[in-house]
Amino acid sequence: MVILGIDPGFALVGWGVVQYERSSFKPILYDSISTPAHTPVEERLEQIYHELSDIIEKTRPDAVAIEELFFNTNITTGIRVAEARGVILLCCRMHGVSIFEYTPSQVKQAVVGYGKAEKKQVIDMVTRILHLPAPPKPDDTADALAIAICHGHSGQSKLASYYNVK
Repeated sequence: MVILGIDPGFALVGWGVVQYERSSFKPILYDSISTPAHTPVEERLEQIYHELSDIIEKTRPDAVAIEELFFNTNITTGIRVAEARGVILLCCRMHGVSIFEYTPSQVKQAVVGYGKAEKKQVIDMVTRILHLPAPPKPDDTADALAIAICHGHSGQSKLASYYNVK
């Protein structure tokens, strides 16, 4: 099963594609989408849509795993991230890819074994699980790979791969 993990953002969208087979993971591609500051909001959202569309067309994932929104104290940033997340969900839907959502604590639990793990622990475990030569950069990309790993460990992913469902 090919899983695309996405850490939604506005300035930076982390993404990572992994192959999950027989309880093991293999990295396929990973990076981030960076939108330039001081660019109109609608242009940044359009860029996210088009770049993500290219990633989906290139990697043909069986599933998309995306982190649920976590609001911090900056409501303006939260609104922009929510707008970007909406564009991301629409893009995945338009490409017919199944979407699965996970909370930050679910991701940490699946990757580290502790729902309140520190970011450094998550990055370290992602690097180990995927046998990467170095931790993925930026952190948003590492988070996206963690989300993909979380989906691989979830029952939904195992059921889909058992029935060979897309």
